[in-house]
Amino acid sequence: MNVHVAAYTVPTEAPESDGTAEWDRTTLVLVELEHRAVRGMGYTYADDATARAVQFLAPHLSELSPYNTRSIFRTCVTTLRNHGRGGASAMAISAIDCAAWDLKARLLGVPLAHLLGTVRPEVPAYGSGGFTSLSEAQLCDQLSRWADDGFSAVKMKVGRGKDLERVRAARKAIGRGTELFVDANGAYDRKQALQFASGFSEAGVTWFEEPVVKTDLDGLRLLRDRTSMEITGGEYAWEPADFLALIPVLDVVQADATRCGGITGFLDAHALISAHELPMSSHCAPALHVALGCALPAVRHLEWFFDHQRIERMLFDGAPQPERGMLRPDLSRPGLGLELKRKDAERWISNGR
Repeated sequence: MNVHVAAYTVPTEAPESDGTAEWDRTTLVLVELEHRAVRGMGYTYADDATARAVQFLAPHLSELSPYNTRSIFRTCVTTLRNHGRGGASAMAISAIDCAAWDLKARLLGVPLAHLLGTVRPEVPAYGSGGFTSLSEAQLCDQLSRWADDGFSAVKMKVGRGKDLERVRAARKAIGRGTELFVDANGAYDRKQALQFASGFSEAGVTWFEEPVVKTDLDGLRLLRDRTSMEITGGEYAWEPADFLALIPVLDVVQADATRCGGITGFLDAHALISAHELPMSSHCAPALHVALGCALPAVRHLEWFFDHQRIERMLFDGAPQPERGMLRPDLSRPGLGLELKRKDAERWISNGR
């Protein structure tokens, strides 16, 4: 197989922030695996360092069969052993693995959903954005539009002040018929998280994501046991051991195929999570998760993340669009169902910044 990689950096519509970070651009690292003039595509949201990790892996993949996705995955993991399994290494593995599954499905002439096998034709999604950089009016407008479009739940960011006021305003804007989620991105310490949890619960919040830093397992367990809301996390779980650490302290475990090892890693995560009778949810990158969401019974819903759905529509033909808050794979297209808009994408080629 030949390996092609490129990074595309797309500015956000306006500067954005959550409880612990600020950004004004997003980089998508695209990997294509080519076998006999057929290309499979995968990607991750990362940076140029991840693209270089893919280039490092490329020579080790040239002789592998495109049908043996697990072998491709294991080769990547073994080759990067001394680099560490997380961060850029994990995201490079993830993009390659997604490309391998897409290529395999294309060679077989079937959509990825059929290759995986499905348990339902469509999967719920929730609207996700609500950045702390938005004014209260902008926040309420965004969330209420998603509620009006039929999403059964919407998520907003917290952790930068006036959180209770903003949550109460959001609840008023979306009404009581739509679930309200909050994501602190680890901005609170334990005492702060407990204090805010009481106010959030009174406002009808049902999902409290990363209330404390992801490595504070005792803090996550404390919040899970002391609050009525579901305590969630997992977006930075890179490998099975990370999921095993989180399973005992969360109500819902999130997994991200652009970070946890691609399709293969997501399947492995699902096996662990479902074995413990817990629900899971995908994190970001909606176009990559639609087939998985329809194939895996423990997946409750997908995240329709504002930045990523925007980029996927800009860069790909075939990017899925929700209908009344539901996403379904396009069964008329092979693989992931995506095609790079190569001419449109040229303007976003990363300059290495």
